[in-house]
Amino acid sequence: MPNSYLNRRHFIHALAAGTFTATLPHSLFAKPHPSILKKIIPSSGEEIPALGIGSWINFNVGRDPALRQSRTKVLKAFFEGGGAMVDSSPMYGSSEEVIGHMLKELGYPKKLFGATKVWTNFEDQGLSQIKQSMKLWGVKKFELLQVHNLVAWQAHLKLLQSLKKEGLVRYIGITTSHGRRHDDFLEIMKSEPLDFVQLTYNIENRAAEKKLLPFAKDKGIAVIANRPFSRGHLIDRYGSHPLPGFAKEIHCTNWPQFLLKFIISHPALTVAIPATSQVEHVKENLSAGFGPMPDMKMRAEMAAYCASL
Repeated sequence: MPNSYLNRRHFIHALAAGTFTATLPHSLFAKPHPSILKKIIPSSGEEIPALGIGSWINFNVGRDPALRQSRTKVLKAFFEGGGAMVDSSPMYGSSEEVIGHMLKELGYPKKLFGATKVWTNFEDQGLSQIKQSMKLWGVKKFELLQVHNLVAWQAHLKLLQSLKKEGLVRYIGITTSHGRRHDDFLEIMKSEPLDFVQLTYNIENRAAEKKLLPFAKDKGIAVIANRPFSRGHLIDRYGSHPLPGFAKEIHCTNWPQFLLKFIISHPALTVAIPATSQVEHVKENLSAGFGPMPDMKMRAEMAAYCASL
């Protein structure tokens, strides 16, 4: 049985028993949530909660009513916990259709920051794909549209720029994952007007620190971190080890908090989008947005400790 499951199960049982309530901020379970960490979107000055939610596998559940109901509870807990950005893509199977179902069930929460992507090799199909995403979500516009993994990016980015001028999207951006095509990514960041970029960044995969993150900060581009747990690998890897003693200084009681605080404390990072299919896990993830954040010195200690395990 994976260590991450054991650690999360211990967290859940302790939470139910009340032993962790003293260490988790009361505002996490209350309404509203003024104290969750928010970051600035540089191109507008708008604040956004630093923790969003991804939908690649966790919301790709088709039309199974029981699974849809369970995922609706996850999204409800996400919004109640202070989250806003929901990130998806036409690439993610039934996820967009499921998101639309969940949003309808929840009455389309006003705090929703809907983010999806255009993902097609056919340049003339970009607009129809975006319209289909709007239909599936049940929305008239998105907060953020992104070119997924730079597929046909020249044509699609031009389309997104046009949609932004028409008011059908507020922000536009590009994405990459697995640390791919960083050189191409950087050149696009230099030459195109972007509001957001999305890339892989976590305590083990820090390649973006070399060029992409510093440039994004200097140019004023918001950054979304995908794969914050490397699809659970990092929790499995570190979960059998104790947290370092200094984790108490930033109010970390579990590894998901520790790993997420490392990410969202980076000065260039705007939002991290961990994916989960469990209500308990979404609460656990959102708890990373409360309490003290590590400074640069502690971030180096965090990375060094994980590298030593």
